[in-house]
Amino acid sequence: MTRLRTTLWASLSLAAFAAGCSNLPQGAALRTDITKDAHTLENDLAFYQVNRALLPAIEAWPPVNSEFSNGWPKSDQGSLGQVIAPGDRVTVSIWDNQENSLLLSDGQRVAPLGEMAVSPSGRVFIPYVGDIRIAGMGPERARSAIQSQLLEISPSAQVQLTMAAGRQNTVDLVAGVSSPGNYPLPDNNFSVLALISQGGGVPPTLRNPRVKLQRGNSTYVTSIERLYKDPQIDTVLSGGDKVIVQEDKRFFLSLGAAGKEEIVYFDRENITALEAISMIGGLSDSRADPEGVLVLREYPRSALSAGVRGPQKQRVVFAIDMTSADGLFSARNLYIQPGDVVLATESPVTRVQTVVQLIGSGFGLINTANRL
Repeated sequence: MTRLRTTLWASLSLAAFAAGCSNLPQGAALRTDITKDAHTLENDLAFYQVNRALLPAIEAWPPVNSEFSNGWPKSDQGSLGQVIAPGDRVTVSIWDNQENSLLLSDGQRVAPLGEMAVSPSGRVFIPYVGDIRIAGMGPERARSAIQSQLLEISPSAQVQLTMAAGRQNTVDLVAGVSSPGNYPLPDNNFSVLALISQGGGVPPTLRNPRVKLQRGNSTYVTSIERLYKDPQIDTVLSGGDKVIVQEDKRFFLSLGAAGKEEIVYFDRENITALEAISMIGGLSDSRADPEGVLVLREYPRSALSAGVRGPQKQRVVFAIDMTSADGLFSARNLYIQPGDVVLATESPVTRVQTVVQLIGSGFGLINTANRL
């Protein structure tokens, strides 16, 4: 009776073991689970093993989910002083010590003409003289131009002129600083960093700040880090420019047998695959397959167009072997694109360990049965 009971328990245990092996629990996909689909003819996946020979080809492929940008304008030096533009406002005062002056009443020495807006044609009206074009001049040159026109009616007249910047001589610092607002251009060498400095600088809590410059119908984007490092791209602003400082919204996804599974935001301009693995806490020592770190990326349909150097399929799987020197060096030169999925696949050994645990449980049941 005892032997029969033991046999019955053993049979039940092995049956349970066999059933468990058909669908073992696992926390992440195996590398073979992904790559087998890529080798199926009717599947729309392209599989690439990342190595030194592949990297130049990938660099020539179109970017994925990149920020809309027209690049970044070069920095051009302008004049040191202000330049009057249509829409600016000038205040003109005329001094004259001549008796019986046409410009002044008896006992007056100065005639304040008040504040005047520079017309769209770049002119202002001066009594007894008419319209005088001053747009494109600095305040001193405009003052001299008005005074020279007054010489015919009052040789002793002297002119004072001050200006206040209008729309074409101001820029907007929209967001991302402590003091956003409309700022006048003090001269034609007022740069992006100078404007950000006037606005209070970039808060240290802002993640990988991005600088967006809107000029007319064009939008330019770069990182504040690049502006700090390279003075040659600290672009001189033009009237009407808008500058926006904002957090970097680019991200990639971390899944599988990694240190963490979550949305990971870019904390620098460019992130390599090796840096991404470090950012997600590395690979799980007990679960991950170091030969099967996968980067999943979906290219736009335009990347497959004729005449475009790109992947064979829209959906691409890059496989990285972290156990080889070529794999490690190549991972350091493969750049993560926004929206990528970094998948640390599970080691087949993990499944073997699960089997061993099931077998151990089965033998435990048998031993228990033998003691009955």
